[in-house]
Amino acid sequence: MEDRKPVIRIQGLVARYGDATILDNVNLDLHAGQITVVVGGSGCGKSTLLKHIIGLYKPWAGTIEMDGKNVAALDDAGYRELMRNVGILYQSGALLGSLTVGENIALPILEYTDLDRDSVAALVRVKLGMVHLSGYENHLPSELSGGMLKRAGLARAMALNPKILFFDEPSAGLDPITAADLDQLILRLSRLYGTTMVVVTHELRSIFTIADRCVMLDKSTRGVIADGDPRVLKETATHPAVRRFFNPELIEADQEAD
Repeated sequence: MEDRKPVIRIQGLVARYGDATILDNVNLDLHAGQITVVVGGSGCGKSTLLKHIIGLYKPWAGTIEMDGKNVAALDDAGYRELMRNVGILYQSGALLGSLTVGENIALPILEYTDLDRDSVAALVRVKLGMVHLSGYENHLPSELSGGMLKRAGLARAMALNPKILFFDEPSAGLDPITAADLDQLILRLSRLYGTTMVVVTHELRSIFTIADRCVMLDKSTRGVIADGDPRVLKETATHPAVRRFFNPELIEADQEAD
């Protein structure tokens, strides 16, 4: 991956809430076309990192560049233009319950383009087809299952063919079969469009299925303690927390030994 252009560059990131430092001197290059999964225990800063990358929070120190632009330094117009190339799938799907699925997907298209109504409707149908929800444009979110809500949210996130997609716990609340189907959809879209993806999750099966690279954060060190192919980390990691995360059977063995 070293020869790929970093589409996201994080240098010396310090993230703080009041007097509490959550991340301290984090440095990461995230590469174009790569699926990077961010993992770690509760309170380690996974969501904090994600929110800083997409500009919801500004760094206490350090810089985050996306597509060569310093996210925190952009004015409103520059930030709006940057976010046109970004899609986000939130944990809940985050669809507006008062709008139909089609209307939800149309929102970013209407906000960022001047397409006529028929063209918008056609594009909505295309996006729903991509996530296997053809014919659901007139359904309300309340009429969809959890897995369907995630796929509809993904269709909206991809409405403008973004260069970068962010996922916050995409498998949360899904049964194993539905979660596996969503993983396969993420992989298919990645291979088809070469979209850069950043995924926050703790689901090992999902990690081993979709990740090109896994970055593990640690609460005590406030930074990165592992970075690499999760299949390699499972076999070669020497840090105790990393070994136990990727090999949960070690936790059971330790408990039995006690």
